[in-house]
Amino acid sequence: MIAPPFERSEYDRRLRLVREEMARRGLDLLIVTDIANQHYLTAYDGWSFYTPQVVVVPIEDGEPFWIGRAMDAAGGKLTAWMRSDNVVGFPESYVQQTDRHPMDWIAEWLRNKGYGRRRIGVELEAYYYSPKAHERLVAGLPDAKISDASLLVSWVRAVKTPAEIAYLRKAARLAEAAMTRAYEVIAPGVRECDAIAAIQAAQVAGLPDCAGDITALPATILGGENASAPHIMWTDRRFGADETIALELAGVCRRYAAGLARTMQLGKMPRKVADTAKAVIEGMDAVLGAVKPGATAESVEAAWRAVIARYGLKKESRIGYSIGVAYPPDWGEHTISLRAGDKTILQEGNVLHSILGMWMDGWGLEVSETILVTSKGSETLTRFPRDVFIKP
Repeated sequence: MIAPPFERSEYDRRLRLVREEMARRGLDLLIVTDIANQHYLTAYDGWSFYTPQVVVVPIEDGEPFWIGRAMDAAGGKLTAWMRSDNVVGFPESYVQQTDRHPMDWIAEWLRNKGYGRRRIGVELEAYYYSPKAHERLVAGLPDAKISDASLLVSWVRAVKTPAEIAYLRKAARLAEAAMTRAYEVIAPGVRECDAIAAIQAAQVAGLPDCAGDITALPATILGGENASAPHIMWTDRRFGADETIALELAGVCRRYAAGLARTMQLGKMPRKVADTAKAVIEGMDAVLGAVKPGATAESVEAAWRAVIARYGLKKESRIGYSIGVAYPPDWGEHTISLRAGDKTILQEGNVLHSILGMWMDGWGLEVSETILVTSKGSETLTRFPRDVFIKP
């Protein structure tokens, strides 16, 4: 058996908080479809979510149920903390068939457990929960009252415990190792794909006491005019002389992700890059000064915006979000966003990835930090020089 990341008491605490919120919303049963939330509640860890997979949390005290493909139930018994009876597999005959669906089987299982008439919350906003899956679940539970419970678990996740923060600190060290390797290998004439290979080796090799995990979002290295767009992928393109390169990397330990973005310059740095970098780094200082318990998410963004406005710059997109447990295709928690209009009050234990990307006409740069909200203000878990790294 693979030891869960935390003691049983931690999973009991999480379930208690989830059940308190279920009671507040009038729910008798919660069906968790978000893969990161499933891991958060059960410790189940496997690349099995390309077929339907859920965690079922009854309002009554007791262990949750993991339900997935039968061949993956063995993985549940190796990784999840619950007793083996609470790891349930649906038959192979339901996998990728046209005349039946795994949710048909899951709905029947729920009815047989006596849950068919319950007030059921379902995470509708989850990457791997398809419209067809929901349609079949609803059809299979005609007597249930089903409502949207998206983000219920995610908001519980938003405040991190010291044990979670310890994993995030290790993830930050992995992110720093990856960025160091990027600075070493990127040079004029080097192919993007070869640089990515070296970066991923640093991300996965891990630390003496922690393996590196898959990073949920792939490494991003954007050179030249490609840096004007934030999310395009690498190719076999070669880096050119005098290019500005934006890098957005991460480290992940026991599924806890820490993001880190920086900018490097091959050759002479253009004045526009130097001026914008000065504004962005000053803006990050303002962000770190504004992050504290009791501050609102929008007030942190406003502190950043006030700085860049003095430099004649604007940024329309948000500048950060809550981060923690991460599975592909994203490492954000979809709760706190550092942007105008988000009145979420920051709490001690929130962890934010503040990414100050400036994607300009034909070029761009990025600086980010993974930030812990502490009782005294903010702490950067990622610690790496923020200045543009110049490689002659």
